[in-house]
Amino acid sequence: MSKRDYYEILGVARDATEEDLKKAYRRSAMKHHPDRNPGDKASEESFKECKEAYETLSDTNKRRMYDAHGHAAFEHGMGGGGPGFADMGDIFGDIFGNIFGGAGGGSRGPRRGADIGYVMELGLEEAVRGVEKQIEIPTLDECETCDGSGSQDGKLETCSTCQGRGQVRFQRGIFSMQQGCPHCGGRGRIIANPCGDCDGQGRVERTKTLQVKVPAGVDSGDRIRLSGEGEAGPAGTPPGDLYVDIRVRDHEIFQRDGDDLHCEVPIRISQAALGDSIRVPTLEGEIELRIPAETQSGKTFRLRGKGVRSVRSRSTGDLFCRVAVETPVNLTSEQRELLEKFEATFSGDGARRHSPKSSTFLDGVRVFWDRMTG
Repeated sequence: MSKRDYYEILGVARDATEEDLKKAYRRSAMKHHPDRNPGDKASEESFKECKEAYETLSDTNKRRMYDAHGHAAFEHGMGGGGPGFADMGDIFGDIFGNIFGGAGGGSRGPRRGADIGYVMELGLEEAVRGVEKQIEIPTLDECETCDGSGSQDGKLETCSTCQGRGQVRFQRGIFSMQQGCPHCGGRGRIIANPCGDCDGQGRVERTKTLQVKVPAGVDSGDRIRLSGEGEAGPAGTPPGDLYVDIRVRDHEIFQRDGDDLHCEVPIRISQAALGDSIRVPTLEGEIELRIPAETQSGKTFRLRGKGVRSVRSRSTGDLFCRVAVETPVNLTSEQRELLEKFEATFSGDGARRHSPKSSTFLDGVRVFWDRMTG
């Protein structure tokens, strides 16, 4: 069975530029890719056929030989090894690498605009509840005058240096070498009438204003991607993406640990000893917390479901309130007298049962000194 003409397979003219070949290859490869046509042998063969055609015509040397000798150029070793078939991993990488600007061979110049980053600072309340913020980004944006094409009238001319092939060949001694055309940047075409506003670049420096919707529950280190909001690509190529990195400022009351919140609640000695009901803050307003009698400083109370609702699992964390018993200051003479009378009641051995931590500490000190002096 005779092979079909490579130009016919890709549906391009024989003087097609490299860019024409890429567009035709992408269109045909996407249509016949095995992942899109599972089990379809005809589509798989068509896919291999268009890949073979593109591999040959996109290579300057192979294309010149094919134009001169047709398929015979790669038979019986004439071409130094004809176009073969890679495995599916290589095929997949070829489509999304070479065509879309990846690391695959044959890629020349940028295929999309650069990604840019922005750090957004939020208060804890904003991060917990979600917020929509307006930001300003200095960037390279698409030229509105030429719609990013770089051309004043939309017309392109075949590059006179490389004759539309995107590559040039030069001789250095006995060696013949080729490289991307420096005149057209490897595109094979040049802009006939460059846009006056962007000098033919298709993009201009501009401060872009964007509305960013931050979902509820984000935390420091989270990242929001805005597809296509990065720098515009040169001469109409796709734009990059904008990555918004979240940084949550420290809060005056709460410390966040994942989806949990922690806070310290000061109480008086009398409240700790006798017990009391106090009001404590939460993200939803104040609630009542019951302090049992004889509560020690450092005791932590857990309020379930009063933390942060996760942006990922949608579960809600807890609030941990750690009580700190405060020593009273600025005492009046009456208060001082009452405390002195109160302290006098702790004299003698009976005082040990009122101060469990002090008793344990003093017992430990005695054991320590006994070891040191024994």
